[in-house]
Amino acid sequence: MREICINHIDAFTTKRFAGNPAGVVLNAECLSTQEMQQIANELNLSETVFLLPPQTVENDFRVKYFTPKEEIDFCGHATVALTWLVATEMGLAQTKHGIVLETNIGNIPVTWDIKDGNINSVEMTQAVPKTKDISVDLDKLSRLLRIEKDAFDLNYPLKLANTGNWHLLIPLKNDILIDKADPDLAALDTFNKKYGVSTTHLYTFNTKQDCDLYTRDFAPSVGIAEDPVTGSANGALAGLLYYEKIISQNEPTRLIIGQGHKVERPGTLYVTITPNGTEPIIKVAGAAIVTIKGVLHL
Repeated sequence: MREICINHIDAFTTKRFAGNPAGVVLNAECLSTQEMQQIANELNLSETVFLLPPQTVENDFRVKYFTPKEEIDFCGHATVALTWLVATEMGLAQTKHGIVLETNIGNIPVTWDIKDGNINSVEMTQAVPKTKDISVDLDKLSRLLRIEKDAFDLNYPLKLANTGNWHLLIPLKNDILIDKADPDLAALDTFNKKYGVSTTHLYTFNTKQDCDLYTRDFAPSVGIAEDPVTGSANGALAGLLYYEKIISQNEPTRLIIGQGHKVERPGTLYVTITPNGTEPIIKVAGAAIVTIKGVLHL
């Protein structure tokens, strides 16, 4: 029998039982892909990340991400959770300013910010964003999300965007309307699979929360009904806003994004977009906190 140490970490928050929980398994080289999937299913969190030795000398670690249902290429909040654990409990913050992670989408640099001797936040540089148009009937979207058709805010782009996974980004007029959304998850699952979309991400600038943007994220096609706080989707959203010239293409923009309030797991993401022609640099930062530690017997 093998004993596997399991960590349960809440990401994009400084408070327990808030933000987005992720499973983190260090020293995962003893696990097969099938065992990783079984562990992710057993933990039943939106994502579980596994730390492995790097395949190339220029990187520090290799990581693999799993939902309870399948392996995915990238996960923002699990990256924050993993890096927080590596910096603190593995002690790397004492000797390094950051690490580079090998993922299925390429190398992801992550750094940590230290204040008064403690880790204040970690920040990941996401993959160069990509966007593409989608032709979809608003009446159909209204039925899928179970919201009124006039809730859509067509002053902002309704498109697909990607910094690791494809997301359907849908603008609504305010946070009240976003919180009213009650998707038909079975129908949304079918819809997202049709378009090769990992999540459907609602967003608005019109919010009473203490943030610039308010979002919600639904991902039934990868086994997640609602993701509390989504690093990859909000990074993709930042890329879309840059390409659509909603934010500056001449100087860096810093956005505070709030998510998770509707499911009583509020979290905060700090997103920095640095202009770089057609390849803006998207960095997503946040804090994390360890809530559960345990041993899994295999």
